[in-house]
Amino acid sequence: MHNLRLLLLLLASAIVLAVSNITGKEDIESIAAEIHREVLTLDSHTDTPLLLSRDDFDIGRRNSHLQRGGQVDFPRMFEGGLDAAFFAVFLGQGERTTEGNKAAKERAMHIFELIHSAIDNHPGMAGLALSADDAYRLREEGKLAIYIGLENGYPIGREINLVDKYYDLGARYITLSHSRNNDICDSSTDPAGPEHGGLSEFGRDVVRRMNDLGMIVDVSHISDQAFYDVLEISQAPVVASHSNARALCDHPRNMDDDMLIALKNNGGVIQVCILSAYVKTPEPNPAREAALDEVREKFNHFEGLTDEEMETAREAWFGVQEKYPRELATVADLVDHIDHIVDLIGIDYVGIGTDFDGGGSLDDCRDVTEIGNITLELVRRGYTIEEIEKIWSGNFMRVFRQVESKRSR
Repeated sequence: MHNLRLLLLLLASAIVLAVSNITGKEDIESIAAEIHREVLTLDSHTDTPLLLSRDDFDIGRRNSHLQRGGQVDFPRMFEGGLDAAFFAVFLGQGERTTEGNKAAKERAMHIFELIHSAIDNHPGMAGLALSADDAYRLREEGKLAIYIGLENGYPIGREINLVDKYYDLGARYITLSHSRNNDICDSSTDPAGPEHGGLSEFGRDVVRRMNDLGMIVDVSHISDQAFYDVLEISQAPVVASHSNARALCDHPRNMDDDMLIALKNNGGVIQVCILSAYVKTPEPNPAREAALDEVREKFNHFEGLTDEEMETAREAWFGVQEKYPRELATVADLVDHIDHIVDLIGIDYVGIGTDFDGGGSLDDCRDVTEIGNITLELVRRGYTIEEIEKIWSGNFMRVFRQVESKRSR
């Protein structure tokens, strides 16, 4: 059914283009809108669960990012044409002690519960997705597909069986680390530098266990050496759920060309991220950076916070951004990254993971209602329907299915 719809759309678009050539009025926006409606759209990373504990946020109601209502909710997903999204169970890196690991596990369990409740409370709008095929099934039912990813392996501590636990709760990928080193691997941005020289021995066991479960290994946030270690160990393709090309924006969170080539050889996929600082190197703004650093220090780099403390921290963070607004990158800048990746390693290895509600924002893509602008820019640059379908979901789903096929437990 999915392939038939794409074929019909291809024929319809060809007719529209033929008529446009005759009349001299090619309607690119209409073609892009139709393509966007037809292809399955998947966002591989959002931090929307950070909002779910707020009393004033109902994910089943249309909110506004202009009034601090976040960037994603179910009505706006329908409005923007986003069919599926990974909701992150995110934890900042805290103390790697018995007490710290216990608190992280409890916090993770709480966020899983919030996600499940958000879906259960709106059964007519969304469903929990556990397999690649679930996204297509739920769309046929007129529902959104909500996947879960664990961002930061910190809640695993050193208990390998917790990988199984989080899988059973619905997590289908684990981002091995976040902004600091943990017991699994080194982070790309830990100020202290590398600790393990890549993956730890425990981290190697985690990757093997994830392979056995049919769980996707996410290499965003991890150090370059940890990335290469994962590729050496993993028996399945991997994803970078929200990263960009370092050749265009020189940030350690992004991947250089050698890493992209290695990712292709692994059969994996990089999901480009709309967080502006990873899209285009920002102009220096010392006052803004000093104010943001002050917020980070005040709130312990967002580590080990309660729901109330996290909300206070978010308010402080947004306050700085409002006081010192930055010039955001654009969708065109983002698609430059897609162009670079496609030119370097081909169309089969790139997708989209916005990082909405975790900092992701472009001047012309500020919330989920505007994601059609990405499709429009792809059409303007001559990407075909089949290529756009691969970028929006096909490439990620290929990896997802390959990982699922490795499941042995």
